[in-house]
This record gives sequence, structure tokens and C-alpha cells, in this order.
Amino acid sequence: MRTLTVYKPFDFENAFNAFDRDFRGSTPLAEMGRMMDNIFGCPPAASASLARIPAVDVEETDKSYVLEAELPGFAMEDVSVNLDGGTVTIESRKDETVEKHVAKNFVLRERKDRSFNRSFKLPENADPNAINASFKNGLLTLTIGKRTEAQKKTIQIEG
Repeated sequence: MRTLTVYKPFDFENAFNAFDRDFRGSTPLAEMGRMMDNIFGCPPAASASLARIPAVDVEETDKSYVLEAELPGFAMEDVSVNLDGGTVTIESRKDETVEKHVAKNFVLRERKDRSFNRSFKLPENADPNAINASFKNGLLTLTIGKRTEAQKKTIQIEG
């Protein structure tokens, strides 16, 4: 395994696919998901949760994996990064409190303070002791080093 994997504790489509596969390799739930994708432009499960989950880019270089998470409106103190076994979790507990907003007289309220939790399973060649995190302008950057033996090497040919 060479790439970071998004950790999903439960995926309805995969759970139903295991029980309900037909001869074409498709399922009614998968077909419905594809139809919804065509209509709304994103999977139905994602549409409800996209507003709460930050967008993440993962890049692989020769020596590391670089994970960048967009966290607009969050301060560095609102975010924590934890490593548990081979799983890196980014989370925030920036929850709204009723008392905080009672004093304000909102006419329209679309932005909400929110908490989130995203987990990524590290690939086998990642070095859990070589993780650096930085936070600047609402962008969290995790640099996850690769083990030395897993890094690309050039072998000199003797003649």
C-alpha cells in the first residue's frame, strides 16, 4: 500500500453491495448513487456531510506524504492532530454554544461553528515518528516522512 487511505468506519454502499450483488456486478443502491451523482453532482452521503468535513489534498513525494487540509475560520488552538497506531486523525471541537449567539440578532445565519473528525490510515512505508504539522492562514499541513528503506534510490551501475 503506497497511499494514505481515508478511514470510513461504515460505508452503506459497500455494506449493501456485500449482500446484494447481482449478475452485472452492480447493486440497486450503487445505481441509485450514480443517478444521484448525475442529478446533484455529488454522492448523496457526501452532500450532507461536505459542509462539516474539510477538504483535503494528499501529495506523495520521494521522501514524504504531504497532507493539506482547508480549515477556514479555525484557529490553530481549535484543531488537534493525533496518531493512534497507523491512523492519523485531524479533529476540532469548535462547537456552537447557545449563549454565544443569543446576544446577537441574526437575520440570516448560514455559517456555523462546527466540529469535525477526519482519519487517514498511514501506508506501510510511512514513518510515524517523522510527522510534522504546521498551520497558517486556515491551512493545516502535515508532512509524513517515509521510512528510509522505502525512499527511492538510484543505484550506480559499474562497468
